[in-house]
Amino acid sequence: MFESKRWTLKNVDGPSPFELAMMVLSLVSVVIVLTITFGRLNAETNKVLMYIDTSICIIFLSKFFHGLYKARNKAYYIRHHWIDFVASIPAIEALRFARIFQILRVIRLIRMSRSLLLPLLRQRKQATLASLLVAMVLILATASVLILLVESAEPNANIQTAEQAIWWALVTISTVGYGDFYPVSTIGHVIGGLVIVSGVSFFGVISGYMASVFVAPDETERQEEQDAKEAHKEQINSKLEAALEQMQQNQLQMEQNQQAMLAEITKLRQQLDKP
Repeated sequence: MFESKRWTLKNVDGPSPFELAMMVLSLVSVVIVLTITFGRLNAETNKVLMYIDTSICIIFLSKFFHGLYKARNKAYYIRHHWIDFVASIPAIEALRFARIFQILRVIRLIRMSRSLLLPLLRQRKQATLASLLVAMVLILATASVLILLVESAEPNANIQTAEQAIWWALVTISTVGYGDFYPVSTIGHVIGGLVIVSGVSFFGVISGYMASVFVAPDETERQEEQDAKEAHKEQINSKLEAALEQMQQNQLQMEQNQQAMLAEITKLRQQLDKP
């Protein structure tokens, strides 16, 4: 029981996969805000970056309210995560630099943790979902920004606005290919090919994940079942130890009673032997 408790304490400080994913998205968001503030990009590219950052804000807000809903002590949760809510408010660039505190908090957890890989292996489903979320945001953001930068210099390009770039990236990554918007430059074709390959790989991972959900048992469920078995064994062992201790006490009491009876018999015989 001591070894099990020590093993649990060793891994309790490790960041969860979703905390690591939020750290990566926070870094992306800070880079976006810095690019919008100090970069010399055209209005449509800045609009794409604003759309991407707003999407990241929605993800942060969803995580905050989900954690608030799951928290037992909501006042404690708000007191320790209010900075996450403030940093998730869209359209206020100054507040978004507060996400640096979230990055620092996760880095502190990583430094305090003895193992970063072990929590990810123990929570494979969460790690897969977090990786898919980060990959989706990064692919869409990179593809839409790059295609808009490349195609804006072409006179015959039909991808000219932020909305068109995001729509093209979303359609291309899903390999649907409506054909309403398409790149005309060579570099744009290369970017489109990379996005298609990334989309095929992305949805391949999703298919494998969905198959594992229905086929493979959850690591958490297996760990909970193993913990339940260990707890049951410990309960049985404690009952056996209590029974053995009770038997030893009963045996000791019987031996004491026998000695008392023998002493009484010896005393009676001595009295009978007296003249």
